[in-house]
Amino acid sequence: MKHFIEELNPQQKEAVINTEGPSLIIAGAGSGKTRVLTTRIAYLIHQGVDPFRILALTFTNKAANEMKSRIISMSGADARNLWMGTFHSVFARLLRVESLRLGYPANFTIYDTDDSKNVIKSILKEENIDPKTYKPSSVHARISACKNSLIKPLQYMENEELMLEDKASGRPRFAEIYQKYNNRCFKSGAMDFDDLLVNTYELLERFPDVLYKYQNRFLYVLIDEFQDTNTVQYLIVKKISASTRNICVVGDDSQSIYSFRGANIRNILDFEKDYPELRVFKLEQNYRSTSNIVEASDSVIAKNVYRLPKKLWTSNERGSKIRLIRADSESDEANLVAVTIQDEKKNFSKRNSDFVVLYRTNAQSRAFEEAFRRFGIDYRLIGSISFYQRKEIKDLLAYFRFTLNTADEEALKRIINLPARGIGDTTFAHLIVWANDNQCTIWDIINNIYSFEISSRVKQTLKDFVVMIKSFQVVAEQKDAFEAAKYISKESGLIRLYQEDKSIEGISRYENIENLFSALKSFTEREDTENKSLGSFLQEVSLMTDADTQDDSGDKVTLMTVHSAKGLEFNTVFITGLEEGLFPSAMSMDTREELEEERRLFYVAVTRAMEKLYLCYAVSRFKWGNLQFCEPSRFLDEIDARFLDYGVSTRQQQVKAPELRKTKEKPKEEPVRKMIPVDQNFVADDVSNLQAGMNVLHNAFGNGKVIQVEGSGENKKAIIYFDKFGQKNILLKFAKMKIISE
Repeated sequence: MKHFIEELNPQQKEAVINTEGPSLIIAGAGSGKTRVLTTRIAYLIHQGVDPFRILALTFTNKAANEMKSRIISMSGADARNLWMGTFHSVFARLLRVESLRLGYPANFTIYDTDDSKNVIKSILKEENIDPKTYKPSSVHARISACKNSLIKPLQYMENEELMLEDKASGRPRFAEIYQKYNNRCFKSGAMDFDDLLVNTYELLERFPDVLYKYQNRFLYVLIDEFQDTNTVQYLIVKKISASTRNICVVGDDSQSIYSFRGANIRNILDFEKDYPELRVFKLEQNYRSTSNIVEASDSVIAKNVYRLPKKLWTSNERGSKIRLIRADSESDEANLVAVTIQDEKKNFSKRNSDFVVLYRTNAQSRAFEEAFRRFGIDYRLIGSISFYQRKEIKDLLAYFRFTLNTADEEALKRIINLPARGIGDTTFAHLIVWANDNQCTIWDIINNIYSFEISSRVKQTLKDFVVMIKSFQVVAEQKDAFEAAKYISKESGLIRLYQEDKSIEGISRYENIENLFSALKSFTEREDTENKSLGSFLQEVSLMTDADTQDDSGDKVTLMTVHSAKGLEFNTVFITGLEEGLFPSAMSMDTREELEEERRLFYVAVTRAMEKLYLCYAVSRFKWGNLQFCEPSRFLDEIDARFLDYGVSTRQQQVKAPELRKTKEKPKEEPVRKMIPVDQNFVADDVSNLQAGMNVLHNAFGNGKVIQVEGSGENKKAIIYFDKFGQKNILLKFAKMKIISE
């Protein structure tokens, strides 16, 4: 252990060895936060603390698994006994033990966002409420906000201000929907993501013996990314650690960017108010980025008023200046980024995986996807549909869910007529009515279907369904997750359904199912899997985040939003769409607090870069089908000019820093591009075999790169991107070009 301590810098070492009492570790970007947190936990274990009595919380399973692996390598296999994971996974584990006190079954279902929205849609339909006025996504977001503020439906109804706010917004029935939603989830034996937090808090609040139990179990509580915690998360850990006050929080207020998810930056800014005896450790040395990038990021974030004092520094080399890319339009911006990546790869032997393109909104990815396809650049898009959200996967998971919890109405809706059994919407509507009239679950009705007026064919079909589900339950109790899943998928008919579909989509679905079984097999064979049951697998899957399921394989450029990039690092970063109203967002400029979060978001983007950083903006951009001229982002002005290189633009012009925002730049106000003089002695090459990726010299347009070649014979043409003239379509039979070797 001494070896690991000696590798730390003095500030990191102080943060590791001072384990008693409340601690705040302010960890700047790239300052070795994970190393300090894992070493601190390993140090506790080496000091004789039982891993069972350490609670460590973070925000992604991926981060938790990586940290746990590091701790095991430092402290040995006993570290596997740590209570370590995401807030939701750890509290779900706790609730499995204690849920009966709150009236939930131990095998309660965990609803994901889609499940929750489907419940809301059902309520809107049953109550004849207009889904255009009460958009399910908006209703779900408001319910989530209420839960994270510990506002229950009855409290909501008693809050005159909230009720008047709903009335003014044209949604006076929100509280009614909220109450019905809660009741529906409870009846189905299901908790949504927010319930995992709210119910844990309620458990500790209502049952003093449960609170005492966990206060005495967890002698040390450690929280990663503390700036991202919401109100209820902080209140839970505050309760659990109240006895020993051994609470250590690690975070960076400058990277607090999730207020839209309920994160409360006051948790970290005001932490000292709750713990006057607090010890503060500042990790300010950046190990990730060049000096130029570190100092530039510090010059921006210093503009924020609401922040804890710190100054990031590095002993890394100065590095190249931050390059500014100015484009005519969003498509031009994407083309310039693609060309720059190709040049970087050629001139500096870089791989696709060295690059990331960051943007403020997912909608911006389209232009880059199109440009990268044209240039033949492989890319991965982070934020596309998750593997576990694909229909065929959710169908099979619904069978698993219902096998374990027959009160789960959403799962039953999904599987009762899949594969088709002749149980249509009308029949299911009857089942719902009978269940409501008898104050029981739909499963109870199906089990006693002969007591109800319905056709004999449907009665027999439902009876067969009951027998099938009960056989699944027996197998799930006796077999591990892989074997149980294999039995259920075969006997339900789902495997046969996808095997028989020979369309491209059908083959893809079958391959996805096959991939799911690979995940199941891996789960049952992992050394750290203590409980290999189907229920344990379902819980792990239901709590996965996008970061846990993203594909890191292959040599590909990454495209992602800035929010998704937090915690990651790349050799070369492109921050795109740096225009007023886009980044910073027009929806986040009404208050200082909102604008400061946008600035923190920009700071996060800048500090992802290790060696090179490009800042990109467009002079014009299409919005709702209309061309609008854009003003460069204020964040470009806020970077100290000595860190910037203003020399990159569509026309290779020099853009001076003082002119950046003082005048709106419009294409019509700029010099017209002049044609390169034609060389009468120019000798052209035979370009009939021209291919994408080749570099060319055109007699009139100069240097360019072939993006695509299409057509044949006399109609064969090439799409070429010229350095000074942008994209051109060239008919090859008339082209006067030379092919330039690499």
